[in-house]
Amino acid sequence: MRPVAALLTGVAAVAVPVGANAGAWAQPKGMGQVIVKYEDMRAEDGFDPDGERADLPAERRDASAGVFAEYGLTERLTLQFKGDWQDGRDAFVDYEGRGPLELGVTWKAWRKPQAAISLYAGYAAGGEGRNAGYATPGVGEHDLEVRVSLGASFNGSGRWRLGRSFVELQAARRMRDGLPDETRADLTFGRHLGSRWMVLNQIYSGATDDGGARWAQTETSIVRTFGPWRVQAGWRTPLAGRETPASKGPIIALWRSF
Repeated sequence: MRPVAALLTGVAAVAVPVGANAGAWAQPKGMGQVIVKYEDMRAEDGFDPDGERADLPAERRDASAGVFAEYGLTERLTLQFKGDWQDGRDAFVDYEGRGPLELGVTWKAWRKPQAAISLYAGYAAGGEGRNAGYATPGVGEHDLEVRVSLGASFNGSGRWRLGRSFVELQAARRMRDGLPDETRADLTFGRHLGSRWMVLNQIYSGATDDGGARWAQTETSIVRTFGPWRVQAGWRTPLAGRETPASKGPIIALWRSF
């Protein structure tokens, strides 16, 4: 799931998100966006089976350059595509190659001026690793994902006085071919600072069905708007986990609305 963020589709006087994943706010008919993103995560230690920090045998590096695109087919259906190129290594694996290609549809199940609920279903074809001959880690050959997204926006008035902001919760179930299935939950809080700046705080979490890997990461970023373009820069940090590297590093993304 791991969206870069949610995006801004304006509803009068209400801060409605516009993000790397449409999430709860699907794209209007005939409108869309493309987001190109790069991230470079590194870890010298990780979380052991008891959730304690422990040194890794060697530094772990996971870098990716990806593209996310979506387009409003109707007022209720948004088509989505995701793909990336991955490059990484650790003490046991050295891989490079195309990551999974995912195609899916978001259905706007419910919408009010300041809240929305949507459902997503997608199919991902596994990546093709290079160099050491490994398949791209973490993905099966044929994966299916279903996701529900709930979002609420605030215009700065009322009891909570949150300013022009929004909050979104996404819960997903990924059925992975040849690998343990995953359950994930992501939480995003965004706040507009004037007309051109936005701050995003996100938490990504998940667990595999085999009782092994668990993870929770936080990402803070800032987004600057230039007409139809947006530039995002941020930093990701581990919070907790089990049987997973404590990866951290920068992310940068370029958004283009159309």
